[in-house]
Amino acid sequence: MDFREISGHAGKLLSLEGKVAIVTGAASGIGRGIAIQLARMGAMVFVLDKDRAGGEQAVSTIQNAGGDASFVSCDIRSVEECRDAVKRAVGARGRTDILCNNVGVILRKDVVSMKEEEWAAVLDVTLTGIYRLSREVIPHMVRGGGGSIINTGSGWSLKGGPRAAAYCAAKGGVLNLTRAMAIDHGKDNIRVNCICPGDIDTPMLASECRQLGADPELFMKEAANRPLKRIGKPEDVANAVLFLASDMARWITGACIVVDGGGLA
Repeated sequence: MDFREISGHAGKLLSLEGKVAIVTGAASGIGRGIAIQLARMGAMVFVLDKDRAGGEQAVSTIQNAGGDASFVSCDIRSVEECRDAVKRAVGARGRTDILCNNVGVILRKDVVSMKEEEWAAVLDVTLTGIYRLSREVIPHMVRGGGGSIINTGSGWSLKGGPRAAAYCAAKGGVLNLTRAMAIDHGKDNIRVNCICPGDIDTPMLASECRQLGADPELFMKEAANRPLKRIGKPEDVANAVLFLASDMARWITGACIVVDGGGLA
């Protein structure tokens, strides 16, 4: 096999042509980056978010680049909206091959300063939302012969962090939920994996800075203090998601990929 054949083979393994993907929290940040990258590689992408303006803008970006995408309004906290969103996606394309459970919220408080309703809200969106949407999607994947689910964890899935108790609890849960789902649904040819990003240049990171009352310049400088000496970009995470969604990772399930520029190292 010459190098041209190798290149062509790799391209085929990474291609998502004919696949249908659902990406939550895709109106901005990491989710938007994931949606764009999956569409770039050939997938038809359903952009799920409660932010209609941002979601429709993401769809326009994909379509203007020649990709295929559709916005579906969905508040991940609602069982009915999760069910309706999946029905709409499956009804339009007849299948769902890829699910990226990306939506999440962060609250920078410790357990003493946090109200119980704030704790519940962070876990409801960030952890329980994965359960709600996966419960609706998995039966369709089973009927379709399999699929790939990628859950967005965090570096704080693997270690603790200051003034982020609910977020750390939720993201730790995401990682172990991923492992449990991989065990339960491997028999159905459904792979379930987790990505764990470090600090990524997104509206959520800016929100953390405001919540902490930190100086933005110093906050970003500290966030970049890692071996690769920069803050991550949404496309850095999207590339890892593409790998896990593709046939390149066809024997990988129950795994965690850290995408953090060496921060945990």
